[in-house]
Amino acid sequence: MEGWAFWVAAVVASVLVGMSKGGLPAVGLLGVPVLALVINPVTAAGLLLPVYVLSDMFGLYAYRHAFDRRVLAILVPGMVAGVVFGWATASLVPGWAVVALVGAIGFVFALNLLLRRRGRVEPRAARVAPGLFWGAVTGFTSFVSHAGGPPYQVYVMPLGLSKMAFAGTSTIAFAILNAVKLVPYWHLGQLNAANLKVAVVLMPAAAVAVFAGVRLVKLLPEATFFRVVTWALLLLSVKLLWDGASEGLGF
Repeated sequence: MEGWAFWVAAVVASVLVGMSKGGLPAVGLLGVPVLALVINPVTAAGLLLPVYVLSDMFGLYAYRHAFDRRVLAILVPGMVAGVVFGWATASLVPGWAVVALVGAIGFVFALNLLLRRRGRVEPRAARVAPGLFWGAVTGFTSFVSHAGGPPYQVYVMPLGLSKMAFAGTSTIAFAILNAVKLVPYWHLGQLNAANLKVAVVLMPAAAVAVFAGVRLVKLLPEATFFRVVTWALLLLSVKLLWDGASEGLGF
């Protein structure tokens, strides 16, 4: 973990993570792929987790008054269960299959949203059973590859939250999720002193990016904000599909 190429990729990845904590969750999915350009993907995931956690502190402060308590109460238990399941099956489930599945879920959901955008879609109620299911999927996929955004958005986006409540709920939910992931990541050897030192160095860039993300969320009109989120989800899902299929088929 040295050389200019590593540090450029690490800073870019940290900025993406920070912006995701500022209320743009979709861009956080790019962090691991960017860093994986210069180091092993598993190492990249372990290295970025402390950056996620430290960035969460700033995101929690920024959105301390803007979130939906009911959505969090429903999702968080499912997320924790998903992390535990991911930990228990870490040696059994191939990462590429999870990545491809996440991409497929996000692609279908985002495409459906874009195709239905012309007609008015009534917001759904935050129901417990679907929330626990999608929370578990979010926790599992986030544990495997920090790719919990698509399944999370499948549940939350149809609820009709305001842009600030959506951003704040996302930030708080993933802050809790990342804190829970620290234990299994440490147990599996993906966290170490070297990772923590690099995370501290990268923290200033991530912190600035958090507040840049918050500012961008505030400036964007509501409709534009959700349009950007939907298109970002679609494009990132295509990338995840490609990454998973390429690795699975040995391209």
